[in-house]
Amino acid sequence: MAHELTLSFVPDVTQRLWRTVTRRKYQLTRNRVQLQNRLEALLEEAHVKVSMLVSDLLGVSARRMLQAMATGETDPAAIAALGSARLHATAEQLCDALGAATDLHPVYRRLLAMTLAELEVIELHMRQLDEELAALLHVHQDAVQRLAAVPGLGVDSAQQIIAEVGPTARTFPTAKHLASWVGACPGHDESAGVNHSHRSPSGNRQMRRLLNQSAHAAVKTKGSIFELLYRRFVARLGHGQAIGAIAHRLCRLVWKILHDRVTYEERGPVVNATRAHRRVTKMLRELRSLGYRVDLTPAPSGNAS
Repeated sequence: MAHELTLSFVPDVTQRLWRTVTRRKYQLTRNRVQLQNRLEALLEEAHVKVSMLVSDLLGVSARRMLQAMATGETDPAAIAALGSARLHATAEQLCDALGAATDLHPVYRRLLAMTLAELEVIELHMRQLDEELAALLHVHQDAVQRLAAVPGLGVDSAQQIIAEVGPTARTFPTAKHLASWVGACPGHDESAGVNHSHRSPSGNRQMRRLLNQSAHAAVKTKGSIFELLYRRFVARLGHGQAIGAIAHRLCRLVWKILHDRVTYEERGPVVNATRAHRRVTKMLRELRSLGYRVDLTPAPSGNAS
């Protein structure tokens, strides 16, 4: 064989199982977003304006109020009293937004109850998939924890990345190979010495989605190196290409962390100890809620940044 053909990356049976679980969870997440949009449209049609006064229509406060309406409550004041005291809206504003509950048609109440029941099923299945994935990746807890420490990533994103590229990314000899496979690198459409396009090539859609989402979150992390890089890139490249450049950096960093088993260390210009502690606490809480056992140890030498 003259090595003219390059075989595609076909993960083993175990990794394919990880992918099945993570992609099913992503589909449920999309279903939840679609359900929220349908719920908001239903409330608008019923002239219930509560979505204008709560930050999360599927949050605890909003769900209590919607459940009361679904079960037949007609007093706007009684429904408004179920809202959290931390809501920015006043009791008068809530009563005004919920005024349509007084003579809400029974069909709207039944549709609302059906939507809330569907939401509970989706969230139950998401919790079950979280438990399944935590059990499947339990032996790779260290890799999950090291990836989750990167700004823009988290426990859920780390699990999805490992499901796509493997716990050590050993299939990819270099970070450039991984970036090319993902499609997180600039294209090079050149003919007769003229570059016609820098559009990124096609690649693994799941990883590209994860990296783009993580890049948007990373540039909003105060004091991180990614925030500094974004400000440097955006003036010259514009928002879209700047996010693409950050996604490329994240892709190479993912390879470094998994392949070389190093730990991320933030070296941004304004690293705040309180902010860093808050982030670590949140990550540990997420890991422990999934059943992982976490012991804090000093970072080894040879850290990635």
